[in-house]
Amino acid sequence: MKTQLLLILMFVCSLCKAQINTKDIKRSAEGRANEAISKGVNAGIDKLEKGIGGLFKGKKNKAKADTLATEAVAQPAETVSETGNEMPQQNADILRKFDFVQGDKILVLENFSQDNLGDFPAKWTTNSGGEIVELNGENWLKLGKNGVFLPQFINNLPDNFTFEFDVTCSANFNFYSNPLNFSIAELAKPSTDYLKWKMLTRLGRNGIEVGIHPKSVSTVNAKGTTNYQIYDNGSLGAKNKTVQSEFISDVKATVHVSVWRQKNRLRVYLNQEKVWDLPNAFVDGKKYNTILFQTGGVKKEEDKYYINNLRLAVGEPDTRNKLLNEGKFVSSGILFDVNSANIKPESLGLIKSIAVILQENPPVKIKIIGHTDSDGDEKANLALSKKRAEALKNMLTTDFGIEASRMQIDGKGESVPAMPNTSEINKANNRRVEFIKIK
Repeated sequence: MKTQLLLILMFVCSLCKAQINTKDIKRSAEGRANEAISKGVNAGIDKLEKGIGGLFKGKKNKAKADTLATEAVAQPAETVSETGNEMPQQNADILRKFDFVQGDKILVLENFSQDNLGDFPAKWTTNSGGEIVELNGENWLKLGKNGVFLPQFINNLPDNFTFEFDVTCSANFNFYSNPLNFSIAELAKPSTDYLKWKMLTRLGRNGIEVGIHPKSVSTVNAKGTTNYQIYDNGSLGAKNKTVQSEFISDVKATVHVSVWRQKNRLRVYLNQEKVWDLPNAFVDGKKYNTILFQTGGVKKEEDKYYINNLRLAVGEPDTRNKLLNEGKFVSSGILFDVNSANIKPESLGLIKSIAVILQENPPVKIKIIGHTDSDGDEKANLALSKKRAEALKNMLTTDFGIEASRMQIDGKGESVPAMPNTSEINKANNRRVEFIKIK
């Protein structure tokens, strides 16, 4: 009997040991797998950094390498549609929060393409200095220190408008260098009154000044800062300052700034992050007619700001009434990458407003028609306009749940211009999308 009990106990112990060993083996295998994955990810990142670094050697091109590395890491994941086309899967939280809607009639475009490298742009004035430089194949305006920079072609602003531009900064930007400010101002005599907006002065100012800086005082978390001040006849009214996570030297060195005025209300976005929403920023009775930029002193001489791709448009498109009641909504506010059907992120708010209309009106069906300007090959433009219409349909289906059967697509290329293709503004307005109600 004792022998039998001993054998049973030995058998049970061996089973327990086997189970324990199995669990240990499983945990060990998982650990090795996770370690292998981590090594693979790290190796991939190292390879990416080495590859980009190899393309741009030396201090001169370090900023380009940093920018490309940031963009490569920040690319959204892609999904494949039922038709096999790759489509970007947008971040649901961004789509929910981002409410900027671009103006659909363009008033001003400025990309400095008409200016020579090394020159100060012909249609601007300043009390400082600056020059056109080439960054990643595009002309940018490098702003001098302690200056006010006035685009002379902006001399009237409607009560509802959107204004957008791109900013980048030099690498290793110092916290003690001043922010880049931009202001929406009332100037009775722009040729001289713009000097009232020199940094650290306020006498006679009427307007709103917003600042962005690519470094915060914190060394723990990588952040930048943003601030605003409101002026009424030289008196300083409301002001505030906070951190932001979209414009950070050496992390996100380039940012798209979007400004939206709706009568008294001002909203400011850095990429898709809303940093300010001020319901009473604009004072009744003031004629805000100018937008200008300001720089201050720098801790290091190499600390520089660069601006490009200015776009001023009449804001607050009447999307709902145009589409549902008039049967057609046309907009040049949906932007794509050059010669591409990739939708720019700043267009998401306008696309979302169309999606909401379709979500709230299930019986409505639409036809999406793309148009291009006349630059390039006619056949290529026709194909591109159709691809852009298809991209919009895919986004409305994938990201907003609109049934594909409710949407038809077409493209007209350059064949039906809204206006002659004789200027950059006209061409931009011809690069449009039509949404036509078909039921």
